[in-house]
Amino acid sequence: MKRSVPVFIACLLLACLNGFSQKITYSEPDRDDARALNFEVIGKLNGNILVYKNYRDLHFIATYDNDMKMTGKVKLDFIDYRLLGTEFLQYPDYVYMIYQYQKKSIMYCMAVKLDANGKRLGEPVQLDSTDNINFSSTNKIYSIINSDDKQKIMVFKINTKNDKLHVLTTSLFNKDLILQKKSRLIINMPQRNDFLSEFTLDNDGDMVCVRASGTASNDNINKIGLLTKPALLDTYTIADLKLTNIYLDDIRIKADNINKHYLITSFLSKAKRGNVEGLYYTLWDKTQNKEILNATTIFSDEFREDAKGETSIKTAFNDFFLKNVILRKDGGFIIIAESAYTSSRGNTLNRWDYLYGSPYWSPVDYYTWRSPVGYYPWWRSNSFSNTNTLTRYFADNIAIVSFEPNGKMEWSNVIRKSQYDDNTDNFIGYGLLNMGDQLHFIFNVQEKRSMILSDQSITPAGQVDRSPTFKNLDKGYDFMPRHAKQIGARQAVVPCQYRGFTCFAKIEF
Repeated sequence: MKRSVPVFIACLLLACLNGFSQKITYSEPDRDDARALNFEVIGKLNGNILVYKNYRDLHFIATYDNDMKMTGKVKLDFIDYRLLGTEFLQYPDYVYMIYQYQKKSIMYCMAVKLDANGKRLGEPVQLDSTDNINFSSTNKIYSIINSDDKQKIMVFKINTKNDKLHVLTTSLFNKDLILQKKSRLIINMPQRNDFLSEFTLDNDGDMVCVRASGTASNDNINKIGLLTKPALLDTYTIADLKLTNIYLDDIRIKADNINKHYLITSFLSKAKRGNVEGLYYTLWDKTQNKEILNATTIFSDEFREDAKGETSIKTAFNDFFLKNVILRKDGGFIIIAESAYTSSRGNTLNRWDYLYGSPYWSPVDYYTWRSPVGYYPWWRSNSFSNTNTLTRYFADNIAIVSFEPNGKMEWSNVIRKSQYDDNTDNFIGYGLLNMGDQLHFIFNVQEKRSMILSDQSITPAGQVDRSPTFKNLDKGYDFMPRHAKQIGARQAVVPCQYRGFTCFAKIEF
């Protein structure tokens, strides 16, 4: 028995060391890459890590091995026009690249299948097209959503030329890109400030979104309806959701495919342009076609004190925006929000200065057509560019709130950070990695004149574990954790910059 004590302690120490250890492997900077490079980490496919790279009209798929050595760089030479948008959807043996471009007066939405080496498998497939585009567009028209199981893919667009009647065109495909149903829906927009947002596709192929009504100045949402379109029908229904003396902001929808529910959540205030008071959430039962939960949670002074940065308790959440909604198998859910704001030449912008919420996304006018990209408002270009206007981006504390299936708040906690950067937001914010037993948040912290990558995690019980900063961080590498991509149960690829060139680091936890 006496010998078991040191053995137990040794095992415990070994477990602790393993728990805090990370292995980081860097790729070599590709000197052929332009410094102003657009990129996206696609994922891991048959042992290869795939990264999309773009500069002007040049498009490549770069592949890296397990040691992050580049093993290939395939030029996508079938693209000989300027792309207006690209998306990637990964499967076990291939990946779809979905892209759109304008040729003369026609806008095309196309898809091509790529193998684990980034090479094309077959000819590109046309998913949809739009005629009579009488202007040269610099923005995309189509939006792409997919079900959680990736068995259903939807391409859609909205014609907003008529303020009272918006035309929603949807094309539903299976995972083999075989068209299942194309629909053209006329959506009534009775209020002047009505808009459609938060498009979501469930595993049955049914699409849902919200029709929201704003106040006269578009500062608040005072009415919302849940729009549901069955997969194989040309019809839709809109059900008004109950709002009682509250105003909403930053709405999100999440499909609960296990319990056949839709979760609609938003920050709330009690007055027009009022301070954020708490969270609103509604559960819609798809089978019964009715609302089964409608509740609000008002944040306590203790939570507000913990979450506030340099602001007051009353305005503690005014700069927070919803970033992640995570559903649990038991029907509970976790809400994650981050404090984010910008300033330009000394003028700080608050949430009322952003049309649909996040300072990291600005909606664009597509004239006749408009792509409702607001359902994913945190997208920004990954490229670096110079501008004559100084814009400072801030990303501060992260608030995490967990709810039981009945809507009762279980716990709340805050991961504290304070970040800013000028003219780019690539190095601030956080990357979220789901390790099963914990949610890991990786972000940069300022130490002297360097940015050091940090890891903090939260347990299912709401406890924050503050791990030591990452070891074996090579000097000169600046990480971009907001663009991190989880490629395995305990692996992630984080883009970084080294001497002005973009490279990639694989982190193994």
